[in-house]
Amino acid sequence: MGFANYTAIKPWVGGMQAISATSAAAVGITISSASAASSQNTLQPNFAVITAEAVSCRWRDDGTDPTTALGMVLPANQRFEYDGDLRKIKFIALTGTVLVNVSLYNAS
Repeated sequence: MGFANYTAIKPWVGGMQAISATSAAAVGITISSASAASSQNTLQPNFAVITAEAVSCRWRDDGTDPTTALGMVLPANQRFEYDGDLRKIKFIALTGTVLVNVSLYNAS
């Protein structure tokens, strides 16, 4: 989205998450405060690479939970780069259950 200088992106320690999202309830990313104390990374993550495995999902980052009918569609197996507020983004499966893989980074 907004980061043009990818050489400044540093992996967030412990920042890989596999989130199981169903079509029943929206779920968000967990940002561990323990990771913030790491000597390798003292800044909060502010960039993510996200994929939905096998099943498409919807996402929203405006403070409202997505539903199976409302939100931006993230097609299955497509790479999505996100540089908004990581505490606000949530996902919901279009049908059944989706595994949403999230890699967190600090792009300073």
